[in-house]
Amino acid sequence: MQDIEILLIDSNKLFREGLKRLLDNSPFLISAEADTLTEGLEKLTAGLHTKIALVEFDAGNDDVQQLHLLREKWPDLKLVVLAATTRNVHHLARCFEAGADAYLLKNISPDALQQSLKLVLLGEKVFPTRLAALLVSGQVEAHRPVTASADLEGLSERELQILRCLLNGHPNKVIAKKLNITEATVKVHLKGVLKKINAANRTQAAIWALNNGLSSDTPLPTRTRRPTAGSSAEVPHSV
Repeated sequence: MQDIEILLIDSNKLFREGLKRLLDNSPFLISAEADTLTEGLEKLTAGLHTKIALVEFDAGNDDVQQLHLLREKWPDLKLVVLAATTRNVHHLARCFEAGADAYLLKNISPDALQQSLKLVLLGEKVFPTRLAALLVSGQVEAHRPVTASADLEGLSERELQILRCLLNGHPNKVIAKKLNITEATVKVHLKGVLKKINAANRTQAAIWALNNGLSSDTPLPTRTRRPTAGSSAEVPHSV
């Protein structure tokens, strides 16, 4: 298999050297390095050809703008963010909004890194499920709104439940068991959620939910239905 060339952008030379050695005997080759995003942009502008850019990211405004620029000028380049911490979920949101294809933690194992890079090359969005799990459990400083975004008002209670399950990383089979519905029903609801929030896949839906303030303790919007003649005022919602 031909080597897949990587541009590694990280201020820590020791980390760069270590990562190069960890990727020895793998399909991935770090063919170019840069200390900063600015230096990486200069190398790409000068004609550097690479499939993946592994980028250290601190969520500053300059980094966000430069990620946007990378995505705009090199739309086929896969942008993989390397983060040292999960303390702020909005770092993740800002990265994906800027065009990142993946958000990985620096303590990731070499095998997991290679698998993540392979998924990115296949067009998948990759981020640590553990980050969503920590957020839902209240162990991450999310700095998200205390109340849910108004955008959540357009979703039904069942669709919000589906989104909460996605935040926990549950597959359809687990979601079906948890909500006491069939897998086919889960797929129908999930398809409806993706369409409503304009998300292409489960990962994008989970990120959208995080960015709009949804968590396991988010109050569901209060919805009432007008009673029809001969019925009680309280009408159960269908699934």
